[in-house]
Amino acid sequence: MEDEELTIKRAAMGSKPAKLVFLVAAMMFFAVLALDITLPAMVLSAMALSNWLVLSAGTTQYPRRRGTA
Repeated sequence: MEDEELTIKRAAMGSKPAKLVFLVAAMMFFAVLALDITLPAMVLSAMALSNWLVLSAGTTQYPRRRGTA
């Protein structure tokens, strides 16, 4: 009877290696999710910075014409 209860408890709680595998998989998922947000934000920030640098230089003044597309 005691062995049967012990087997049921182990089945309900899961084995230690299975928990470790699940923990590692969850950590990898959330690490990739963070990179999925961070990398596009860094690329967009670099694009905005380069645009600001080009526009703030102001050394070249291009003539503006109205009505031309």
